[in-house]
Amino acid sequence: MSKISRFFKGGGSAASKGRGGPSPQEALARLRETEEMLSKKQEYLETRIERELAVARQHGTKNRRAALQALKRKKRYEKQLSQIDGTLSTIEFQREALENSHTNTEVLKNMGFAAQAMKKVHENMDLNKIDDLMQDITEQQDVAQEISDAISNRATFGDEFDEDELMAELEELEQEELNKGMRDVRLPSVPSTSLPSRPGKLPACHFTLLIIKSCSSTRRRAEDEDEMKKLAAWAS
Repeated sequence: MSKISRFFKGGGSAASKGRGGPSPQEALARLRETEEMLSKKQEYLETRIERELAVARQHGTKNRRAALQALKRKKRYEKQLSQIDGTLSTIEFQREALENSHTNTEVLKNMGFAAQAMKKVHENMDLNKIDDLMQDITEQQDVAQEISDAISNRATFGDEFDEDELMAELEELEQEELNKGMRDVRLPSVPSTSLPSRPGKLPACHFTLLIIKSCSSTRRRAEDEDEMKKLAAWAS
């Protein structure tokens, strides 16, 4: 019995019959085997057609009867080849439909598993608790934002003090520093040379110039200029 006969007569394993029919995988395997068998049959028929055509050419008009018989056999082979082409098209269509059906079945099965898993996950979930949780999360986010805004705001300490009072206090401190600097000024020693005698009391400015001249011989020029400024301020 040929493979096609076994297939269309329900040939198969005992396990397939026990299940009430072949599985999609088994049916697809059978269809692929049938396609392979028919493809080989096509190759055989094409070879026979070429051979009969060569025989008809060989005999030609020399042996018309043999040439006609070869052409008749070629026609039968071509008819069988055409039938196989149609059968292959039908089997290919059936195989693709079965593959799509099997794919859809697997997809639906997996979607059913996913739906059951989601249902099992959601069994322990309470929508009221979820709403309360989301509300708590929103409140805590608002609190965190308020804390962040409070931290990022610039501190305004000391704005309650009067600026005029602070300026007056600053001027007093500067004056104290200035007075302290004047107290630290070292006056030059009294010159050992005698002052020229002149009737009457010398003015303060003349006395200052004499002192400055006597210091210029013992200190550097830069220090003398600084001392002169201090002495001039002190004399005034």
